[in-house]
Amino acid sequence: MTSRRDVMIGAACLLGAGAALALKPRRFVSLMPEGKKLNDILPHGFDDWSSQDVSDLVAPETPDSLAARLYGETVGRIFQHKSTSEQVFMLMAHGDVQSNELQLHRPEVCYPAFGFTLSENATYQIPLANAVLVPGRRLVAHSSERQETVVYWSRLGEYFPTTVQEQRLERLQTAMKHYIPDGLLARFSVVGPDPQAALEIMARFIPLLIAHIPADQLGALVGTERARTIASERKA
Repeated sequence: MTSRRDVMIGAACLLGAGAALALKPRRFVSLMPEGKKLNDILPHGFDDWSSQDVSDLVAPETPDSLAARLYGETVGRIFQHKSTSEQVFMLMAHGDVQSNELQLHRPEVCYPAFGFTLSENATYQIPLANAVLVPGRRLVAHSSERQETVVYWSRLGEYFPTTVQEQRLERLQTAMKHYIPDGLLARFSVVGPDPQAALEIMARFIPLLIAHIPADQLGALVGTERARTIASERKA
C-alpha cells in the first residue's frame, strides 16, 4: 500500500523534474556577427596606437582546458602609443555557450590565481565612445614583479554583470527565458605604480578603440543598445 509519505515524495520529485524541464534552455543566442570573429572585429592599430599580438597575458587558462571550452576565441594584444610610448594590455575572449557549467571567468578570480594580490576591487563605469558608459570593475593587482591597474566588463547576452552574484542571477534569468547566451570578456590594463594615471590612459584608449570598430559589429562587444547609441551619435 502506498503511504501518504510516498505520495508526497513522489509529488516533490515530479515538481522538481518539471521545474528543471521548464528551465531547460531551448536555443542559443549570440551577438557575434555571422561569419565574424573577434580577430576580425578588433583593429590592430588606429590613430597613433599600434599593437602586437601576445599570448602571455594573465588569462583564464586551466590544465584541463576549461578555457578552451569557455572561450571559442581569445585575443591578446599590447598597444603602444607612438609619441608617448604608453602601453595598454588588451585581452578579449568570446564564448558561444555560457551555461551553468561554463560561465565567464572574472579577473578578480583569475589574478589571485596567478599569484597577484588585489588592493582595489570595485565597480566602475567604463567610458566608451561618445559618453556611453558600460558597467564593469576596476582592480589594482600586485605581484612581486609589477603592479597592474585593470578595468574590464563582461557581457552575458545583453546583460553586463559586475559581480559573481549578478552573473549567476542573470544566468538564471536567461534560463527562465529558455535560451543560452554567448559571453564576452573585455579586459584592459596598464602596468605602473600610479593607478590614477593608468585609469586616465585607459579612459583615452578605450573610447578610441571602440570608435574604430564598425557599427554593425559593435554589438558583440557592448550589446545592442549601446552599439545603437554609439552608431547614432557617429551619424550625428
